[in-house]
Amino acid sequence: MPSSSSLIEQVEEFGAHNYHPLPVVVSSATGAWVTDVDGKRYLDCLAAYSAVNFGHGNAMLVRAAREQLDRVTLTSRAFHNDRLGPFLEALCRLAGMEMALPMNTGAEAVESGIKVARAWGYRVKGVPAEEAVIVVAEGNFHGRTTTIVGFSSDPEARDGFGPFTPGFVSVPYGDADALEAVLAADPNVVAVLIEPIQGEAGVVVPPDGYLTAVRRMTRERDVLFIADEIQSGLGRTGRTFQCEAEGVVPDLYLLGKALGGGIVPVSAVVGRREVLGVLRPGEHGSTFGGNPLAAAVGLAVVGLLETGEYQRRARELGAGLRALLEGLIGRGVVAVRAAGLWAGVDIDPGLATGRRVAELLAERGVLVKDTHGSTIRFAPPLVVEADELEWAVGQLAEVLQELRSEA
Repeated sequence: MPSSSSLIEQVEEFGAHNYHPLPVVVSSATGAWVTDVDGKRYLDCLAAYSAVNFGHGNAMLVRAAREQLDRVTLTSRAFHNDRLGPFLEALCRLAGMEMALPMNTGAEAVESGIKVARAWGYRVKGVPAEEAVIVVAEGNFHGRTTTIVGFSSDPEARDGFGPFTPGFVSVPYGDADALEAVLAADPNVVAVLIEPIQGEAGVVVPPDGYLTAVRRMTRERDVLFIADEIQSGLGRTGRTFQCEAEGVVPDLYLLGKALGGGIVPVSAVVGRREVLGVLRPGEHGSTFGGNPLAAAVGLAVVGLLETGEYQRRARELGAGLRALLEGLIGRGVVAVRAAGLWAGVDIDPGLATGRRVAELLAERGVLVKDTHGSTIRFAPPLVVEADELEWAVGQLAEVLQELRSEA
């Protein structure tokens, strides 16, 4: 087996430098643990940005994939396949919706949602051609295509990639009054696109009542509410969808990541028939979207979520994780934000960057991801155990103590 350093050098030489990963080379994984090429084990507290909610190598999901691999994996949508219908029906049932559009990546789901919203605006709402507006939130992360980064407020994602697609207006996240002002002023708004919790921003949770206000305002103004639940959905926050926290139902859900069980990329736009039904044959598509392998895995994922077990674990384990992390406030941590088994931890910027803390944790066998300077995120697979979380936070406490001693 090649060494970690040689494998990293190989990627650095032949791969585009669009990532700056921690120097860990994973060769196998099971449950909440990964093992590197040198045999060292790490507790995975990132879960591939929630794509591995159900654990690495989940037996039911692997079985579904293996069985489908022996049958057929791709037909394109030029023909029907026997796995797509059952998957779409199950997904609609899970979401309480009527129609779904299968895609592959989360960014594709977002792009698809934008297209659907514009088509609905022109064909149903009656917005003049080429004048549709979509309202987004500052601090958003919906992907990295050129359209999406065009309405990002993150300079690292946006700068140097213009010109950008027009038709988007940003408002402060969590500010219902600012959103209402835009909706009142512009009759050409066709949709409000927001994350119920902003994950990449550092697990930013909006004020109580915000989602309720968004739903009320969009309904009053005949505007679509599009909820990007690609990270927050499918069990991560202790609910199937984070919108359920306030009892609201959007017009469209954007789903991805965990929908593929960490095995294949699967995403979808799920919503009301009168909205998704505006698409006509030939107007949108994907060679791999809705392929039988993805549909088989997606159907198995829906089956896991229908049990409610993973949502329950996220709630119960998340409460313990939050308490442990909040115990570090004043000891190198300045703030903790959490929902279910998902937490953003702000490290004292005078102590270390988030990157430095992540590197030190990796040395101790805990994998987390930094974001926006001094913040680190915890999002372990939902199969993690309470004692493992306690150990991981204990490692963080020791790292912070060492850094404070050096300061």
